[in-house]
Amino acid sequence: MSARLATAQPYAIGLFRIVVGLLFACHGAASLFGVLGGAAGTNGGTVDTGAWPGWYAAAIQLVCGSLVLLGLGTRAAAFLASGSMAYAYFKVHQPEALWPMENGGEASAMFCWALLLLVFTGSGALGLDRLFGRRAAERREPAAREATVTV
Repeated sequence: MSARLATAQPYAIGLFRIVVGLLFACHGAASLFGVLGGAAGTNGGTVDTGAWPGWYAAAIQLVCGSLVLLGLGTRAAAFLASGSMAYAYFKVHQPEALWPMENGGEASAMFCWALLLLVFTGSGALGLDRLFGRRAAERREPAAREATVTV
């Protein structure tokens, strides 16, 4: 059973990455463009352009969430996004109360840890990181063979 599950692990990580990236990008799109119900507390509106920290957090959510969703630069995008969620939790939510259930920081905490996991696991299957990595390896391989033949 463990061996079977291990073979499916890259696909499970890939699906996890897609879901987390999509949900994270949706938060950014809602805050920046007023879609999907808009920014929290604005009655369907958007955050003010350039407002600290809301607008910058939304931009990070949209850009990094999209990159994570596509599996492109996954580790770097997830690292930046995880850090932004840690900031959101400790600066916005945690001063209100100790526990996420009390301070409304559950989403920030969950996104922080989910994205941090992707920093260590990478994109898994179905990501553009793997596709571009495979193509780059195929381009290097013939060049390496050619160099050893001509020497």
